[in-house]
Amino acid sequence: MTTTGVTLRLLDKADKEILRLPRAVKGAIYDFQHKFKENPQLRGLRLKQLEGHDRLWSARVNDEYRVLLLHLADTDWLIVSVKHRKEAYEKLDRLSYGINRITGGIEYVNLQIVEESVRGQAATPRPTTAAHTEPSPAPAPAPVPLFAAFSDEQLTDLGVAGPLVPVVRTLTTEDQLLGLAEYAPQLTSEVLLALHDGASYNVVLEQITRPVSAPDPVDTDDFRAAAERPATMVTTTDEALREALEGGDFGRWKVFLHPTQSRLVEREYSGPARVGGGPGTGKTIVALHRVKHLVDRLPPGCHKPVLLTTYNKNLAADLRSRLLQLGDEDLLARVEISHVDQLALRVVREAEPGSAKQTLDESQALREWRAMLDELGETGWDAQFLHDEWSQVILGQAVVSRTEYFRARRAGRGKNISRAERAEIWQLAERFTQRLDRLGRQTWEQVAERAARLEMDREQRIQAVERQREEAGGLDNVHLQAGSAGWLRHRFQHIVVDEAQDLRAAHWKLLRAMAPRAANDIFLVGDTHQRIYGNQVTLGSLGVHIRGRSAKLTLSYRTTRQILGSALGVLSGESFDDLDGSTEDLAGYRSVLTGSLPHLHGCDDWESEQESIAALLADWIALPTPPGQIAVCVPTNAMASELAYTLLAHKGIKAVEIGPEGPRGDEGVHIGTMFRFKGLEYQRMVIAGVRDGLVPREAVTRLRRDDAVRYRRELQRARSLLFVAATRSRDSLAIFWHGRPSPFLEPLMRLPAS
Repeated sequence: MTTTGVTLRLLDKADKEILRLPRAVKGAIYDFQHKFKENPQLRGLRLKQLEGHDRLWSARVNDEYRVLLLHLADTDWLIVSVKHRKEAYEKLDRLSYGINRITGGIEYVNLQIVEESVRGQAATPRPTTAAHTEPSPAPAPAPVPLFAAFSDEQLTDLGVAGPLVPVVRTLTTEDQLLGLAEYAPQLTSEVLLALHDGASYNVVLEQITRPVSAPDPVDTDDFRAAAERPATMVTTTDEALREALEGGDFGRWKVFLHPTQSRLVEREYSGPARVGGGPGTGKTIVALHRVKHLVDRLPPGCHKPVLLTTYNKNLAADLRSRLLQLGDEDLLARVEISHVDQLALRVVREAEPGSAKQTLDESQALREWRAMLDELGETGWDAQFLHDEWSQVILGQAVVSRTEYFRARRAGRGKNISRAERAEIWQLAERFTQRLDRLGRQTWEQVAERAARLEMDREQRIQAVERQREEAGGLDNVHLQAGSAGWLRHRFQHIVVDEAQDLRAAHWKLLRAMAPRAANDIFLVGDTHQRIYGNQVTLGSLGVHIRGRSAKLTLSYRTTRQILGSALGVLSGESFDDLDGSTEDLAGYRSVLTGSLPHLHGCDDWESEQESIAALLADWIALPTPPGQIAVCVPTNAMASELAYTLLAHKGIKAVEIGPEGPRGDEGVHIGTMFRFKGLEYQRMVIAGVRDGLVPREAVTRLRRDDAVRYRRELQRARSLLFVAATRSRDSLAIFWHGRPSPFLEPLMRLPAS
């Protein structure tokens, strides 16, 4: 056997197994892979074929642990498991491996572990307490197998691993199914859980199996070809292996892409494309890998033709950090990473270098509206309504005159207003704009609208140059270019947008003008179920045409089935748009992770609620759980400060509040309002103060009588905010309230106790 040019890969399932091993063993595995690549025949590695297997071999990691490897072909090997030496050579007949005939991916299964997991979840008969004189109860009917309605052929056609079909036939309870899902290949788990949840054969085939099916016929004997398919999630490079061994759950995203994610990353799009999906499905991961894919295809250069943007500073900083981990400084050197308001401000300052206006956030702008209304003695209009009308309709649609405002569409804005009322609003909006100018202030909405206008003008000049070039047979008009104060070109070649649902109309106009209308121009990811701001847009009307180029991720990698089901209950009865004028749902959204149901806890008052939360956090920390992996979100900033004081005073638990710039410290339990947790995730999570009047707030409830449309919109935003908070947790979720619980919790209250 040749001993040079050895390829050693690590299977996804083996990676998960290794992550649970002691740190010293992980280091030994890293050393092993270096030695193995140099020469698999080194005496110290003790490479040998396992009895009864033609492809399965073992090798020595250290005195205590052994690696199990599949010999794929020639010098190509795949690590499928790492076991203690006492277990490595037991029950060898229960080790199964092969190529899935649907996906073409390599699957490895330890049937003994799967069967033990299923048996461990079997229902234990309860002892009877009946007297001997009472008649024996009738025997209970035999439980019906969960998948009796599906034939073996149907299950394997959906992608269920063939060796597991006999085990599947024995399943009669959901607990047994979850026991199997923990150790089965991922596609097997996805298919069975979807069928158990009520999805039909055709739905599972269309939504789960076909997206990961191999495009060409599968040779189930060609292991080398199987190792190259997306369905075989493996590492290959030393760096990728190190990330998988040391990175934990966070590091794995850089290495293992689900086949569906991989196809979305590498696909050629004829224009703007959108990827949707619920929390934890990997939308941001896809966006980051898409950026790397685009950069990898660029010709050499020193400029930054790729823009990666999102809606706020914290998320932009996180994207920068994660992109650096995905690639290196060379990758970042070709990418502009900026939150969209910062981008807009830069455009405006380039055009108006002498401007020194202070930029106000929404709360500051609302204070200015209220101050102006007080000064005018105006009591007929609500400041929030006027601000939304001004920012969403007047600025959002680039309305520049009263006549245009009379004709402007107000879809989703609530109650109808008369022509006379529009005239009043226009006059107040003009006064407000003048007030800000006089004070040397501007809002972010104004900045976005001004930047969009400037960039759209720039795009028109570029198009004029291109038309002139076509007329001149491809020659540039130097005078025309020079007259535009520079050699005109679009700022970016590709734009990737994260959290797209929270961008305003003006943002989309700005971005649309920044890249040429060509293949792979705009790639956006987002979920309207997580829209926590009032920026509802129809992308097609803004020049971003995604129709026919939309895809949806449905598998959650973060949240357990139990937490996911509860979070979906929060959204009951709501309808959400798809950013392009149609509706969207979370049908098929699922998880193969399992855990406990959320803990629901009602208290008499806020003081007792804080004490109960402190006790629970103390228990979690004692498990132990690192405090930085625990978070508490609350409805208001005041409640966050009060709870932080209570935790320290009563339990000695340090709390770190999350502000606009992120956590204000390095160590401690994270505490903040629900808005602050967008894009974050934790091992354990508490949502506190979920009572009626706070979630949703009383101001929303009062709208029910005065403005039904606005009431429904604000109610949806409040539901989405709670949904976002509930899906930040990976393992444990606890929900607390005092007084009467939020009406949003009603579906959760009907669930069985955890």
